[in-house]
Amino acid sequence: MTSPASSARFDAPYDGDLRADLELALRLADAADAASMDRFDAPDLQVSTKADASHVTEADLATERAIRDLLAIERPDDGVFGEEFGITGDSPRRWVIDPIDGTANYLKGIPMWTTLIALEIDGIPRVGVVSHPAIGRRWWGATGLGAWTAGQDGRLRSLAVSGVDTVADASVSFQSIGQWRDAGRLDALERVTAAVWRDRAYGDTWPYMLLAEGRLEFVAEFGVKEYDIAALVPIVLEAGGRFSDIDGDDTLTSQSSLATNGRLHAAFLDLISPPAHS
Repeated sequence: MTSPASSARFDAPYDGDLRADLELALRLADAADAASMDRFDAPDLQVSTKADASHVTEADLATERAIRDLLAIERPDDGVFGEEFGITGDSPRRWVIDPIDGTANYLKGIPMWTTLIALEIDGIPRVGVVSHPAIGRRWWGATGLGAWTAGQDGRLRSLAVSGVDTVADASVSFQSIGQWRDAGRLDALERVTAAVWRDRAYGDTWPYMLLAEGRLEFVAEFGVKEYDIAALVPIVLEAGGRFSDIDGDDTLTSQSSLATNGRLHAAFLDLISPPAHS
């Protein structure tokens, strides 16, 4: 089973102990940070183009190797799915890795990129770490263990989504107009932005973490792969939010995502859904 499928909701109960897995995920992030920061903003950074015309840098490859090398020692029986080296192993436990989410920023020396590390069990993301070393931030969570962040001062803080309960008071991040246009959902974006208090496109991983911190109420995007979002799910859920695809289904494979503070999830789904025709 290279990609365990599950029809269960992301918030389905789990009775296992994830503390050791979360501790390992944080050590994986330490190894990843060392590899990625070693080449960040290097004038001689090696960049190539993949078959899908997206960029890959030597740091993307080195960072994923650093994670995989440690997993080979610590969890040799687990599967791994990484953006750069694909799927290895056959297990209901699978680590999902995006070594540098935001490669376009990385190669331009813009510090808005992250490393994403998730552990899926039977197809459901149960552990997630988002590491943002260029600005000295990290967020993490695991089912039943809460969601947390630490800043440059090392202060540990639990995460909780906002209590905003009306769309008119919501602050949202929609990622990019181009994504919504290419998905044929530009009219939905216009409905959302017309209905809320504030709209911005913060981009990539960071707005999901702002949502988990209670600073945004809605983040949605298109064109995402499993490794782009798996690590975000446990953090958002453990902070009290809701995560689905753009149509409200709990899946990582539809190439869309919608995260909210939970209270407004149904209201935003109604806004995004195509209007009924009489």
